[in-house]
Amino acid sequence: QMQLVESGGGLVQAGGSLRLSCATSGRTFSSHVMGWFRQAPGKEREFVAAISWSGGYTYYADSVKGRFTISRDNAKSTVYLQMNSLKPEDTAVYYCAADQNAIVRAFPRAYDYWGQGTQVTVSS
Repeated sequence: QMQLVESGGGLVQAGGSLRLSCATSGRTFSSHVMGWFRQAPGKEREFVAAISWSGGYTYYADSVKGRFTISRDNAKSTVYLQMNSLKPEDTAVYYCAADQNAIVRAFPRAYDYWGQGTQVTVSS
């Protein structure tokens, strides 16, 4: 089992920034692809970004490309999501997830472990 704990969410004005963190424990972090997803009220969970084991490959949803940056620190078993130029439509609960396979994938069912989520609210 892997445990994931997100932090860093909050309330921010449009145009502002937040940095989410996801600390993990329980399994070898460096052998898992890591992803961020989000879910707004009444909507399905959607892919935001993912990063390969080494951090050398990243993949983003079109809606966040150029504004969000995913990164990881394998020594700290932590993945990050830097969110800049936030928009009201970015408001959601953000989840980090871990995939024990090597391929970076964008659909939720590919991921084996999930955190409890952190709320991000962007006011206009």
